Amino acid sequence: MGLRFVLIAGMPGAGKSIVARVARELGLPVFTMGDVVREEVRRRGLEPTPANMNKVATELRKLYGKTVIAERTLDAIKKSGIRDGIIVIDGVRSLEEVDVFSSYAPVTIVAVHASPKTRFERLRARGRPGDPRTWEEFRARDLMELGFGLGNVIALADYMLVNDGVTLDEFVSQAKRLLEAMIRG
Repeated sequence: MGLRFVLIAGMPGAGKSIVARVARELGLPVFTMGDVVREEVRRRGLEPTPANMNKVATELRKLYGKTVIAERTLDAIKKSGIRDGIIVIDGVRSLEEVDVFSSYAPVTIVAVHASPKTRFERLRARGRPGDPRTWEEFRARDLMELGFGLGNVIALADYMLVNDGVTLDEFVSQAKRLLEAMIRG
């Protein structure tokens, strides 16, 4: 079967981490690209605020190129020793990042969508380090993500999971059905 990547893309708060959790429950390895930025923020002794996450991500890209976060994620995958099956990568943000992964193994892009209002409410309730606390922070983060090219990845996705107007259980079921179909081939 060989190695295949399932790339999860979506705006902040759309439900990417839920899809990643479902993947883990199905026994699939998951690598989260945002962890690269969070790790660098911690390494620099900074608080993981939206501003610091944005600043560090931007600095990394300026210093090492637009694909540095994807490259570091791919390095972690290579070091993991996984050579076969599906690997899920959470948080792809640009077509250039997609290219980094597709140069190593075939990719399938899964976009996760939810409305801005729904996403803002989720992010406020979630309270993960780096999540926006105000509508202004939320809008600024959305525009930053779109500036990276995330909209292009979503537009060119192979599959779309809509996480709006459904219960958590319904969304989990959608994600599980899709991932199980991919596992079956």
